[in-house]
Parts: sequence; C-alpha cells; structure tokens
Amino acid sequence: MTETPKAQPVTPRVRVKRLPDRGSYDRETIESILDEAFICHVGFNSGHGPIVIPTGFGRDGNDLIIHGSAASRMLRDLSNGIDVCVTVTILDGLVLARSAFHHSFNYRSVIIYGKAELITDRDEKMRALEILSEHIIRGRWADVRPPSEKELKGTTVLRLPIDEASAKIRVGPPKDDEEDYSLPVWAGVVPLQTTLGTPIADERNLDGIELRDYFAR
Repeated sequence: MTETPKAQPVTPRVRVKRLPDRGSYDRETIESILDEAFICHVGFNSGHGPIVIPTGFGRDGNDLIIHGSAASRMLRDLSNGIDVCVTVTILDGLVLARSAFHHSFNYRSVIIYGKAELITDRDEKMRALEILSEHIIRGRWADVRPPSEKELKGTTVLRLPIDEASAKIRVGPPKDDEEDYSLPVWAGVVPLQTTLGTPIADERNLDGIELRDYFAR
C-alpha cells in the first residue's frame, strides 16, 4: 500500500476548468467519493483506438485496485505502463429547472490520471483481492472460499496510484435565468439514492443458511 500524501498536487490535467468552483482537490473528499462508489470507468488508448471499460474497483490507501481475467485486453494493455484515465461518478439527484437549458444533475465525481502497475507478489495479490471484496460487502471475505491457486493465476490485479486526481461536485437547487423565476413551472431537485434491496436467496443454498449481519451494516 502506498502511503496517502497529505496534499494533492493540482496538475493541468486534473484542474477543473469548466465551472471551476465545483472542483475539489481535497484528499478526504476524493477518497470519500471513491469509497462510496462501486463502478469506475477506465479509459485508455489501445491499438484499436480509444476504449472506455466499466469495472469494479477498491481503494488501498493511495492506490486504486482493479482486477479481471488474465486474458483481459484492458488489463494486459494497462500492465504495460500506458497512460490511463479513470473516472467515478455518484449521481445524487435530478435538477429540474424552469427552462430546458438549465436542467442538470447533482453529482460527485473523481478523475484520476496515471500509469497502472501489475501486482505480481502472491500475498500482495491476495490482499488486493480481499480489498476488492471488502469494498463491495465488508465482512464477506471471511465467509467465502478464497481464490484457488488456479484462480489466482488466471486473475490480473493492478494498482493505480491516486497521485494525480481531482473531484468535481454539484449540489443545490437549479440555477435559472432571473426572468424565468416568474414562470409557472415546478422546479427543484429529485433526490436519487443507491440502497440495498431485499436479498434474493440462491435456490441452491444449503438448508439453514441465513443472512449474515454484514448485510444490515
């Protein structure tokens, strides 16, 4: 695990230029968004042109962890040290304005630039996979069968330092043109949330198997 720096450098690539007041370079803000989200989008240039792939991830201190099949073209390309851009977005609300032009979203997002590094040490790789599992449901790793040696060899795990990153956040009500506030149109925010639904048991569960308390957490 790479130690988290106390200050986040603001490079030209991560400086928020469009609506810069929404930009944040605070490490606590960046990490809180990463820790709440489940899916990131990985953008890179391959031999076939630009590609963006959605995938799960986890955070280990100052490193973003991603993984997948050893046959994955994305992971194979990234392990060669090419430039990568990773984005994460959490949608918090629909912002409905009085005009079509000013409709928007409330959101929290992070963008990260860098080069990924292949994790080859067996123990580090297993620990990274545990971090990925715990990011989804904390406490689950201790319940399930760990990866076999064959599964471990068939899995590629990468770490991407969160050294060049920024957040962009929109909150609050719609911002209409002053003359539109007199229009007889409802305006406001429709909140959106990601919540856990009622778990649906696999029909092949053994008799007597019950939900663990980590679902309630």
